[in-house]
Amino acid sequence: MSEVHHFSYGLVTPVPAYLMSFIGSLLGLLCTTRARASTGRSRASWLALAALAIGGTGIWVMHFIAMLGFTIEGHEIRYNVPLTLLSCATSIVVVAIGLFIVGFGGPRAPVIITGGVIMGAGVASMHYTGMTAMNMSGHIGYRPAVVALSVLIALVAATAALWFSIRVKGMWATTGAAAIMGVAVTGMHYTGMAAMQITMHAGMPEPTGARPVDFLLPLMGGVGGVSIILLIIIAMAPSEEEIRVEAAMQERIRSRRQAEARSTTPPAEPAVPPQSRSAGEWFDGGPGR
Repeated sequence: MSEVHHFSYGLVTPVPAYLMSFIGSLLGLLCTTRARASTGRSRASWLALAALAIGGTGIWVMHFIAMLGFTIEGHEIRYNVPLTLLSCATSIVVVAIGLFIVGFGGPRAPVIITGGVIMGAGVASMHYTGMTAMNMSGHIGYRPAVVALSVLIALVAATAALWFSIRVKGMWATTGAAAIMGVAVTGMHYTGMAAMQITMHAGMPEPTGARPVDFLLPLMGGVGGVSIILLIIIAMAPSEEEIRVEAAMQERIRSRRQAEARSTTPPAEPAVPPQSRSAGEWFDGGPGR
C-alpha cells in the first residue's frame, strides 16, 4: 500500500472545491425557481441551465478541484482526457434527467424518488469515472463498504437537491439549501476518495495523459465564463413571483378580451321559413280573390 494525501496543499483545494459546489448549486436552484413559474419551452430552458450549473459547476468542477489536492508520495498522476470529459458530460446529463423528471412530473414523492435515484446513481458513476481516468504506475482498489456509503450519500444528496428544486422559495432559503447541497456533494466526493486503496508497482512505465495543471487554466476560464453568463441571465430575468404575476395578468387580459368579443358579436337573425300556398291559392291567383 502506498501513502496517499487528499489535502496535499492544505485548505487550498477543499475550500475552493466547496465554494464551487455551493455556487453551482445556488445558480442551479435560482434557475429552478424560474422553471417552476414557467411552462413549456421556457421551463425546459431554465431546467437545462440548472443542469449545467449544478452538474457542471456544482459537481464536476468541485470534483476536479478536489482532485488537485490528491497526490501519491513519490509518484506522478496523469489524467485520461476522454474519460475526464466523459465524466463531465455524465454529470450534466444525469442532473438534467433528474430535473426534467421532477420539473415536468410534479412534486409527488414517487417522482422525486425516481429522479433522485437516477440522478444519484449518475453522480456516483461520474465520480468513479473521474477516478478511473487517473493514470499512475500502480493499481487502484476500493473498499466495498466505503464505496456503498458514498453511493448512498449520492442518492440522498440527489433526492434532497430535487426536493429543494421544487420546494425552496426566497433568497435566504435558497442560499441555505445550496450550502447544504455543497456539503453533501463534497462529502460524497471525499467519502469516495477514502474508499481508494493504491498499490504502486516498481518497474511499471511512466503514466501517460494530461497533468492536473493542464486542466486548471481552461477549467477556471470556462467555469468563470459560464458562471458570469448564468448570473447575467438570472439578474435580467424576472423572479418566480414576477413570472407568476405576469402570467396571471395575461390570463385576465385574455379572459376579458374573450368576454368583450362575445358581448359585441351581433345576434344572428332567425331564419324565416318560406311561406307555403294552399292549392286554392295557386289556382285562384292568390289570397283575397
